[in-house]
Amino acid sequence: MDNNSEELFPWSDKLCVGIEEIDAQHRVLVDLLNELHRAIHERQGSEVGREILGRLVEYTRIHFTVEESLMRVLGYPDYEEHKKHHSQLIEQVNNLHEKVIQGQQVSFELLHFLRVWLAKHIMEEDREYVPFMLSKGVAANYKKRSWLDRIFHHE
Repeated sequence: MDNNSEELFPWSDKLCVGIEEIDAQHRVLVDLLNELHRAIHERQGSEVGREILGRLVEYTRIHFTVEESLMRVLGYPDYEEHKKHHSQLIEQVNNLHEKVIQGQQVSFELLHFLRVWLAKHIMEEDREYVPFMLSKGVAANYKKRSWLDRIFHHE
């Protein structure tokens, strides 16, 4: 493997959906996936892999809860369908986590699966609700200016 092997899923602005809180949470998910990849690559042991995967599973639940709460509050018309996708993903990830807890190794195949579903979640499924949320006044953060700048510029 090359020197960049620590990152299975490098973060880039292409992954930003344009909603500050959601982008920040996606960044945490990507960071956890990369941390898991590093642990496997550096052969840190199955206990470390299980612990990181557990944090990834838990943070995924938190992230989905935040998204679903926003959708419910704003009256997103495809809420039920998106929630169904979340439930399916959580079930898949829980099943994988359970296998790892029972002794299966955290493998590069598992990492590939996690990378693919996370990319699909961000790049496809989440992009579907963004225009609706922005139209309802959810704050975007394209300029990445501080809240102080926004106050002084009356944004």
